[in-house]
Amino acid sequence: MKLWDDTIDSYRSEANALLEHLPSTSIAEADLPEDPVARAELSREYMRAMEPDPSTMAVEDTIPGPAGDIPVKLFVPDEPKAMFLHIHGGGWILGRPQMNDLGNEHLAQHHSLAVLSVDYRLAPEHPYPAGPDDCEAAAAWLLNHGLEQWGTDKMFIGGESAGGHLAAVTLLRVQDRLGAIDRVLGANLVFGVYDLRGTPSIFDNGGNPDMLDPAGIQFMIESFTPGMSDAERRDPDVSPLFADLSGLPPQFGLGGHLRPPAGRLAVLRHPPGRGRVAGGTGRLPRLPPRIHGPALRDGQNPRQTPRHLDRLAAALAIRPISRQNPLGPAPSPSGRCNLCSDRPRCHRARADRPQASA
Repeated sequence: MKLWDDTIDSYRSEANALLEHLPSTSIAEADLPEDPVARAELSREYMRAMEPDPSTMAVEDTIPGPAGDIPVKLFVPDEPKAMFLHIHGGGWILGRPQMNDLGNEHLAQHHSLAVLSVDYRLAPEHPYPAGPDDCEAAAAWLLNHGLEQWGTDKMFIGGESAGGHLAAVTLLRVQDRLGAIDRVLGANLVFGVYDLRGTPSIFDNGGNPDMLDPAGIQFMIESFTPGMSDAERRDPDVSPLFADLSGLPPQFGLGGHLRPPAGRLAVLRHPPGRGRVAGGTGRLPRLPPRIHGPALRDGQNPRQTPRHLDRLAAALAIRPISRQNPLGPAPSPSGRCNLCSDRPRCHRARADRPQASA
């Protein structure tokens, strides 16, 4: 069975070279601070040292959020065709929009998308649901202001690693809380994790060199969802793998092949090329062996982010948007609300949640 095409296979040699020369960004367990915040801040320093130079196209701004203004980065082409909500990765504890300036600039310049990259609150200072709440607020802001700002009310949602997880959560919240899923054209889910109870690669990556290790991933999950039991982490708002995924727009996923297929992406539990996260309307190309999170290191491997984004644009072509009942209460087609499956009180009764307006 062929898991990737010849063009993708041509990246194998440079991917292997990158694996062999992977710079050490890890810290010995004994040298890590015991305080979770101090440990996270140390990791943030390492990550900032790996960021690409900031894009000259990016404009820094803020939007209203549930706990104050949220910093955002905007990449706006001359004539936007649609919007893109970008959610950066970093294991919920580190990272910022600059990590993906290259990719967001490419989306704006080559695909005429007005990109908003959200600098959501990070754990452990701000555990769940702070990050997802900020991402939901950013989605609501785009839905509310896109038409007046850029002449479009159509949007995509996407992110990498933890940003892929948050993109999936935000997609479900747009459906179940904002009632505006018909205005979302698709999602781009890159190297995400969708079951926070832990999948096989979290506990054993086969000894392969990588940006992440099992202990580090466990720290990230515990920082984001402190004290949660496995049953609590199975909540669809935490682990979107367990949501009712019917009725969602198309998704374009990206999975690596270095780790066990059942582990790196939860969607690989399903037939190749299709994923449960896709709800039957997704594509899941897999790459040759490589480290986690390829887009961040485009300075060393410059061809791949533009190539992936071009494939995304082809897979998620802009489709007609229904204007019928765009904003009313919108439970999933099965009649269940993903966000209330284990809650005594429906989220729709919350008066303080973000609203999408026509």
